[in-house]
Amino acid sequence: MESRQSSVERAELRVTNIGGIDETNVTLERGVTALTGRNATNRTSLLQGIMAALGSENVSIKRDADEAHVELQLGDETYTRTLRRRNGTIVADGTPYLDDPELGDLFAFLLEMNEARQAVARGDDLHELIMRPVDTDAIQDQIRDLQSTKRDIDAELDDLDGLKRRLPELEERRTKLQSQIDEQREELSEKRDALEELDADVEESREEQSELDAKLQELRETESALEDVRFDMETERDSLDALRNDLDELEDERSDLPTAPDDEIGDLDKQIQRLRGRAESIDAVVSELQSIIQFNEEMLDGGRSELTNALKPESNGSVTDQLVGDDTTVCWTCGTEVETDQIQGTLDRLRDLRSSKLSTRNELTSEIDDLQAEKRSIEGTQQKKQRLDRRLDDVEDEIRRREGTIEDLEAREDELVDELADLESEVDDLETEEYSEVLDRHKEANQLEFELQRLQKEQSSVDDEIRSVEDRLGEREELEARREEIQDELEELRTRIERIEQQTVDEFNEHMDAVLAELAYDNIDRIWIERTERQVREGRRKVTKSHFELHIIRSTEDGKTYEDTVDHLSESEREVTGLVFALAGYLAHDVYETLPFILLDSLEAIDSERIASLIDYMTDYADYLVVALLPEDAAAVDERHARVTSI
Repeated sequence: MESRQSSVERAELRVTNIGGIDETNVTLERGVTALTGRNATNRTSLLQGIMAALGSENVSIKRDADEAHVELQLGDETYTRTLRRRNGTIVADGTPYLDDPELGDLFAFLLEMNEARQAVARGDDLHELIMRPVDTDAIQDQIRDLQSTKRDIDAELDDLDGLKRRLPELEERRTKLQSQIDEQREELSEKRDALEELDADVEESREEQSELDAKLQELRETESALEDVRFDMETERDSLDALRNDLDELEDERSDLPTAPDDEIGDLDKQIQRLRGRAESIDAVVSELQSIIQFNEEMLDGGRSELTNALKPESNGSVTDQLVGDDTTVCWTCGTEVETDQIQGTLDRLRDLRSSKLSTRNELTSEIDDLQAEKRSIEGTQQKKQRLDRRLDDVEDEIRRREGTIEDLEAREDELVDELADLESEVDDLETEEYSEVLDRHKEANQLEFELQRLQKEQSSVDDEIRSVEDRLGEREELEARREEIQDELEELRTRIERIEQQTVDEFNEHMDAVLAELAYDNIDRIWIERTERQVREGRRKVTKSHFELHIIRSTEDGKTYEDTVDHLSESEREVTGLVFALAGYLAHDVYETLPFILLDSLEAIDSERIASLIDYMTDYADYLVVALLPEDAAAVDERHARVTSI
C-alpha cells in the first residue's frame, strides 16, 4: 500500500495561533510520531494544525487571535492554510493537501469528536457514515443515462434486424426489375423497327406524327410527374405514421411521470434553508462550547499559569492556606476559591451538551440530505418533462409540416390528373383512321418508353436502398461492441455501492478480529458488522436500503456465548471499536492513496499496553501515524518510534 508521498522521509510543520499554540515548528518522522505530554500541553492543538494543513475545517483559532496560519512541507511540496474569523465563523484559504477533506475528517483525523468514533459509541447508523463519501445519486444518474443509451442501441439493433430480413427481398426485387427492364428494352426495340417500316410507307404523315410525338412526349412527362408525386405522397404518409407513433409513445411516457405541485421545490428549499439555519446555529454553539471547554481544561491543568496566579488571593503562609490548593482552585470568572470537582462537573455537563448538540446536528444533516434527495428527484422529473415537452413540440411541428406537404402533393396530384386527361383527349383527336396503325404503334412505343423509364427509376431507388441497408448493417459490429461496454458499465455501477459496503464490512470484521486477538479483552469473543437490508421511507415512497448492524458476542465463565449491545461495552472497548471502524473506512475508501496521515488523540480510556499494540497494528496503514499520548502511555510504545515532547 503506497500513498503519493511515500518516498518522503519526514514532514516539516509550522503552526501559528491554532488551538492553544502561539507558534511552533515540529518535524514529523515517517512512521509513528508520539506527541508526549500531560493534558493542556497543546498536543491536540498540534493535531488540529496538521488537520488544517491537510484541508480540514474542524480546527479552532487561538482565543486571543483573529488569524491562524499553518504550513506543511512534504518533500518539494509545501501546503499552506490561513484561517480568519469572519462574522462569527472561521473562513480558510490557501493551498491545503486535500481539495475535499471529507474522507480525512471521517476516517483519518481520529480525534475525540471524530464522527466515526462517536457514531460507534452512540450506536448511530454506521451505513450512512461509511457511504456518505459515495455520491449514490450521481451513480443512479449514470445508470439511468446508460440505460437510456442502451435502449436506443437496442432499438437500432432491432432496426438492423429488420433491415437484414428486408435485404433479400430488395435484392430479389432488383433482379426482377432488371429482368423487366431487359424485356421492355427488347420489346421497345421491336416496336421501333416496325415503326421505321411503317414511317417509310407513310411519309406524308410526318407532320401529323410530329405533332402527335410532341403530345405523346408531353403525356409521358405528365404521367412521370404524376408517378413522382404519388411516390412522394406515399413516402410522406409513411413518415407521418412513424411520427404519430412517436407522438403517442412520448405522450404515454410524459403521462407516466409523477406530478408534483408547482411550489413543492420552493417548499423544499424553504425547509432545507430552515434546517441549515438551525444547523449553522448549532455549529456556532458547538464552536463556542469547544472554545469554553478547551479554555477551562487548560486552566484546570495549569496551562495558563500566569492568569491563574494573577487571580489567586495573597497568602499569609498559614497552615490553612497551605492545605488549600490540592482540591480547590481559583474560579477565573469570580476570583473565589472553589472545589476542582465543581468545575469538573460543570465541564462534564458542557461536554454532554456539546455531544447532544453534535447529535442534533447529525440528525439535521441527515434530514437535509433526505430533503435534498427528494428535491433532486423532483428536479430530475421536471427536467425529463421539459425534455419530453420539447420533443413533443418538435414532433408536432414536424407532423404539421408533413401534413402540409401531403396537402400540397394531393393538390398537385389533382392538377396532374386533369392535365393527363386533357392530353389523352388531344392525342385521341390527333389519331385519324388513315394513320391509325402508325399512330397506335407510336403510342405503344411511347408507352413502352415511359414504362422503361419508370422501371429504371424504380431500380435506381432499390439500388440506393440496398446500399443504405448495407451501410447500416456495417454499423452492427460497432453497436454491439458499444452495447457490451454499456452492459459492463451498468453492471459495475450497480454493484459499486454493494462492493463498497461489503468491502467495508469485510475490512472491519477482519481488522476487528485481529485487534481483539492482540488486545485480549475479557469475555469478548467477537465484534462484527452484519450487512442487512431494510424497508425505509424516502420522500413519499418506501425503498430497500442497506444497513450495518454491529454485533457484540460475549462469553460467560462457563463458556456459553451470548449477544450484547454497544451500550454494554466498556469505554475502552467502545474506543477501540470506533478506531477500528474508522480504520476500515480508511481502507475501504482507499484514503491511503491520497492521504498518507492518520491522527490519533484521546486514548486515555485505553490502557497503555493496548495503546501500544493498537499503534503497532495501525502502523502499516499510513506513512505518518501521529498520536497524542500521556507520558505513561508513551512509555509503553516501542522506543524506535519518534517522540515530540515540546510543542
